[in-house]
Amino acid sequence: MEKRKTYIGYFIFFMKLLIPSLVLLFILRGFILIPVPVDGNSMEKTLSQGDMIVMEKFSSIKRFDVVVFKLPNGTIYIKRVIGLPGEAVRYENDQLYINEKPIEEPFLEKNIKKDHETAPYTTNFNLSDLTTEDVLPKDSYFVLGDNRRMSKDSRSFGAVESKYFLGKAQFVYYPITHMKFIPR
Repeated sequence: MEKRKTYIGYFIFFMKLLIPSLVLLFILRGFILIPVPVDGNSMEKTLSQGDMIVMEKFSSIKRFDVVVFKLPNGTIYIKRVIGLPGEAVRYENDQLYINEKPIEEPFLEKNIKKDHETAPYTTNFNLSDLTTEDVLPKDSYFVLGDNRRMSKDSRSFGAVESKYFLGKAQFVYYPITHMKFIPR
């Protein structure tokens, strides 16, 4: 009889730990740290097809953050923020210009080194040519994939309004060989 009381005590203790842990895990996974699969190669060298990332919803969006968003047609994309609201964006000879000032993109070094073609890695464009706006509207962001030649991004579908952002990608957790924090 004494042994049975001990087992029941262990069981109750275990349940007291298990139930709050499961509730906390559900809250973390469902609302704070959300897993997202990478589909496609538009973010190559940073993210690969089949990677699983963790995104979070609470940080403010800054230049060069990798974001997850869902367009009105239901398509989910993972891209890098290049232009912020109120900025003029253009590319010329593989150089990013924000408000006519050159901006370095260190996260592209691996991609450009692997590319031996003589054509520009990022085609020349001006925001006003793509959107008829000189600067990005309020709450709109210009996003590009890191694999610039293979990416459907703001050059195709225009600026992305902040209301379509699902969150910011923070960490690759699968496969283990790709595990890393996502660089800005």
